[in-house]
Amino acid sequence: MGRLFGTDGVRGVANQFLDAQLAYGLGRAGSYILAGETRHTPEIVVGRDTRISGDMLEAALIAGICSTGARALSLGVVPTPAVAALTRIYGADAGIVISASHNTYEYNGIKFFDSRGFKLPDPVEDEIERQIAGMNASDSLIPSPEGSRIGRHIHCKDAAGDYRIFLKEKVKGLNLKGMRIALDCANGAVSPVAPALLAELGADVLPIHAEPDGCNINQDCGSTHMESLCMHTRKSGAHIGLAFDGDADRMLAVDETGRILDGDVIMSILAVDMQKRGVLNGSALVATVMSNIGLELMAHREGLKLIKTKVGDRYVLEQMLAEGYVLGGEQSGHIILGRDNTTGDGLLTALKLLEVMGSTGESLARLAKVMEVFPEVLVNARVKWEKKDHYSEDTEIAAAIMDLEQEFNGEGRVLVRPSGTEPLIRIKIEGRDHGSIRKRAEMLAEIMERKLS
Repeated sequence: MGRLFGTDGVRGVANQFLDAQLAYGLGRAGSYILAGETRHTPEIVVGRDTRISGDMLEAALIAGICSTGARALSLGVVPTPAVAALTRIYGADAGIVISASHNTYEYNGIKFFDSRGFKLPDPVEDEIERQIAGMNASDSLIPSPEGSRIGRHIHCKDAAGDYRIFLKEKVKGLNLKGMRIALDCANGAVSPVAPALLAELGADVLPIHAEPDGCNINQDCGSTHMESLCMHTRKSGAHIGLAFDGDADRMLAVDETGRILDGDVIMSILAVDMQKRGVLNGSALVATVMSNIGLELMAHREGLKLIKTKVGDRYVLEQMLAEGYVLGGEQSGHIILGRDNTTGDGLLTALKLLEVMGSTGESLARLAKVMEVFPEVLVNARVKWEKKDHYSEDTEIAAAIMDLEQEFNGEGRVLVRPSGTEPLIRIKIEGRDHGSIRKRAEMLAEIMERKLS
């Protein structure tokens, strides 16, 4: 068996790779490892999104938790960042989310948070895997108590309400009266939370895709399919449109004209506002290498420091924690506000964006002008698997990349990344003219396929 944990927990097709037996094992091993040497009865909070497979996996996961003597506190359907926050608020030993985020309904996943609400480091995930592998051995360390020491399953009465209270504490004084807000809830975990929260803050809320049926999560909606929200925002005369993914750890926005604002633009707006208020630690913003070159130019103009990491929110968070930075994220809208939560939180990001609109009195379209988004093209070069990591050693390929970078002269960028799962090299080029960069990307892909196939 290969490594269970990927970059964001254990994920796969529900009832195939991720079946009830694996969920039970993750519940047993995870609760044992994360509870540690506690002298009290360990408590693990469990939340889920709206997928039809969530019932099955939740039942198996909770059975595994209770089999170790730990108490399972079921939060019901709540966003992933709610689990991170409520793990801390409830003083639990760990939190577990059952969700496959932006993937379609047939997939599901199981992801852990420690008692502080942070995702687990690789060594802890490795230890959980080792415990699962040895679970049936006679010398397994995982306890199986009997009688009154068996764990209990407790249903939380209003986890979504407690999460709304948490969020309102982060934007004290925010009054959305007179604000028309279009919402795309992706038929996901934010459906019972976002409309209620924004209405409580005084907004006129106009939701779509907020009627989950177990099989329609992320289906032609949410932050991965923005078309319907763009149209809904324009037609309804909304001041802003907000789109979430299935577990609401990411958010993209639409301005009043129907233009999409990705994570880079949203981070730019927040960073400039935080810098003006003196709360942007180190005047720094953390992003990945996939961020648009417009983010770099914005940072340079505004006197901000832009730190880039490998692709993945876990690397963004690692850099933020290491240096004490408080803002970071990805183009996808997975934005981490380190002063307020320990993971990407789409609804929190939306509230902070609304807060900037309110404090400045500016429209979202005007605020978005802080960053110029350069056109970008992504092309894949299909090469031999064993050669995909050696493109930089080829003199012709290296010369072609260098020539392009010199031609752009700071107003364009070439990014080359071998795929981790396929025999592909991904070529991303940014520049001012879409047609021109498309031709250059295809030219570079042709060279790579000729030399490395």
